[in-house]
Amino acid sequence: MVADVATAPARQSNEFQTLVAVSTAHWVSHFHILVLPPLFPFLKDRLGVGFVELGLALTVFAVVSGLTQAPMGAAVDRFGARRILIAGLCLGGAAFAIMGLTLSYPWLLICAGIAGLANSVYHPADYALLAAGIDEKRVGRAFSIHTFSGFLGGAVAPASLLLLVSFVGLEGALIGAGVLGPVAAALVALVPMPSESASGGQQPGLARKGGAGSLSSVMTPAILMLTVFFVLLSLSNAGLNSFSVVALMQAYEVEFATANVALTAFLGLSAAGVLVGGVLADRTRRHAQVAAACFATNALIVLAIALVTMPAWLIVIAFAVAGFLGGVIAPSRDMLVRQAAPPGAAGRAFGIVSTGFNIGGIIGPMLYGFIMDSHLPRWVFGVSAMFMVLTVLLALSTDRKRAS
Repeated sequence: MVADVATAPARQSNEFQTLVAVSTAHWVSHFHILVLPPLFPFLKDRLGVGFVELGLALTVFAVVSGLTQAPMGAAVDRFGARRILIAGLCLGGAAFAIMGLTLSYPWLLICAGIAGLANSVYHPADYALLAAGIDEKRVGRAFSIHTFSGFLGGAVAPASLLLLVSFVGLEGALIGAGVLGPVAAALVALVPMPSESASGGQQPGLARKGGAGSLSSVMTPAILMLTVFFVLLSLSNAGLNSFSVVALMQAYEVEFATANVALTAFLGLSAAGVLVGGVLADRTRRHAQVAAACFATNALIVLAIALVTMPAWLIVIAFAVAGFLGGVIAPSRDMLVRQAAPPGAAGRAFGIVSTGFNIGGIIGPMLYGFIMDSHLPRWVFGVSAMFMVLTVLLALSTDRKRAS
């Protein structure tokens, strides 16, 4: 008993260090996801391509990440999450550094594919490390802080990249974004971590034995339904994350800086919403209803942006509220996946479900790029609202099935 009391502070210290390292990696992952969209106006002029071609780079990123996300979850369960996470951080950093050093459209596509491969490691590796290294009583809050860090990385990306462009140019901004990868990898390598068991105590290599370690054993109806849910989430956010700046500039003649303020408000308040959502997720088991309520409200807000001509200040407020509500649902989303994951399969479950984000990422950029090249910028918001409505309907349907 005395020994347990004495070791409790040490365990909590290790948990804190694990959470900091993994959350830093997640910060970098979301920063990297949003490196290209804020730079679209500069890339369009420099490379002489249209928005469809730029959207194709995001689609390549999503295709590669989508094809490798589930296998990477199996690799995490088999070889250890820390090794896979370090490799992903270094590879992602190299992708953007090479992009800056060899700036051309073919290299943009090649490096987008490399970055997509790197992106596939984060969700399975991060959640596996948190599941193994955080006490059960604190894992919900750990998930919330982890998600908050990712949202925060995306929130600071647009302003940071514009600042870098103003000081070191487009190529320097891309290289600077790349440097973040190996820096975070060094932190993950140096910080004491729990056993590199994949998911809540499963030892590396155990996944090799039988069906317990196979991807098919994780593909339950609940996991497949959540994968579709993640597809719709991705499609609803793709227009706002990647094309809202150029859509606002064309639809409302909003200045470039103001449009980026709106996007930053959306992403920043998303991060704040995650923390509120973490508290809410601990106090309710009706996670699907929380998601449905938030996205129903968001659909109304985004539809209003599409249909009503607003002053710039009101657009920024609308984006901020929509971002906050979008953040609130994130912890409930993760808890739904955790509840649906079979024992010892966190890496594979999150790998499969996160593939939904990539499927949406494959379709979304090309769809919204086509909308922009068709000179229909308001439809960026109208289509986003449509996908939000579908997300609400699926969440309510899932909730009814769980209740029956």
